[in-house]
Amino acid sequence: MIQPFGTPASYLVLEKLEQHGHEAVFVGGAVRDYLLGKRATDIDIATSAEPNEVKAIFSNTIDVGIAHGTVLVLLNHEPIEVTTFRTEGTYSDARRPDEVQFVKTLHEDLLRRDFTFNALAMTKDGQLIDLFNGQEDLKHKIIRAVGVPEERFHEDALRMMRALRFASVLDFTLDPATFEAIRNQAERLGNVSVERIKIEMDRLFLGTNPLAAFKLFTETKLSQALPLFPKETRGLEHALPFASANEGWAYLLVAGEYSASTLGGAYKLSNDEKRFIAAVETAYTIRKEHPFAMDEIYLFDVPVLEAAEKFYRSISMDEGFAPFPQFEKEKNKLAIQSPRDLSVNGRDLMNWADVKGGRWTGEWMKKIEAAVLHGRCVNDPNKIREWFMNDFNSKE
Repeated sequence: MIQPFGTPASYLVLEKLEQHGHEAVFVGGAVRDYLLGKRATDIDIATSAEPNEVKAIFSNTIDVGIAHGTVLVLLNHEPIEVTTFRTEGTYSDARRPDEVQFVKTLHEDLLRRDFTFNALAMTKDGQLIDLFNGQEDLKHKIIRAVGVPEERFHEDALRMMRALRFASVLDFTLDPATFEAIRNQAERLGNVSVERIKIEMDRLFLGTNPLAAFKLFTETKLSQALPLFPKETRGLEHALPFASANEGWAYLLVAGEYSASTLGGAYKLSNDEKRFIAAVETAYTIRKEHPFAMDEIYLFDVPVLEAAEKFYRSISMDEGFAPFPQFEKEKNKLAIQSPRDLSVNGRDLMNWADVKGGRWTGEWMKKIEAAVLHGRCVNDPNKIREWFMNDFNSKE
């Protein structure tokens, strides 16, 4: 048997379904990625078998979305999503169907999918099923909605965000009808939960061409339906590629001149994400005043320094800069990387001074940290004790 992609377990699932008289194929993104020469991940199987029939065939299953026809089959310790061919009813929340109806033909199932290159299917023998010229659109790098674009986006408003995400990730362009449909329905994105929008933004930031997607946000007016979006994306072409999704959020912050709390709240960022963009906000403000010195290189993590430096250079558009600093190298030259690297602690100070601990220990640890960092004292317990006792006794 030809196995163009997937895993042995996924092919066994197809085989077993067919052996029980059901049609079963690989569908969606895995087929698309395989045709693009990429490693196929997130293997999905579509079948004419209904959920109860799938569960009868496989002994180990989990009902992950059985109301919508999806059963997770666990075979050889591998989870594989199996979904019944289906059509969908209305989307009153602009995101999920109010009801689904199981159908027996693959054609009906593929009709409901978002874009032609996601409506591709492949048999276990490697035969491609392409009912909507998805392979041709892949060849020409076109994002085209299946059937009538207005209907696809009316069913699921998040698909408009997905279109822009694919523009970034795949570096594809929107076909004219799909573009116009998004522009005409852009305001409906406001009905989609911010959590779902954030997931698409995270993926968009990490694409090969976020610049194209950012332009489309403005051209399609989708930007007006987002919780927050900069009126100008100044210097974006010089800020790419983003090193992480966090860096993408930080770019929105500095380009839009938002506060970290405002942006973080609008998109419901995690605490870690909020901390990162807040650090970039602070570092960027400092960088606008002067180049980073030893204290800033010590204070901020390297990804924060790199993001703030990159955004300052790109947004100011000043071409008279020195080469980009090697912050990792500069940080490694420091006597200490963090307070944890100090060779003494507050208990040592209490013992040396023979004084009960209190606020003074924290204050002196800060002084010792600065002295070691700036080379006024070596990070050695004996040297620090000598420096501390001289200074401490002089202030008695």
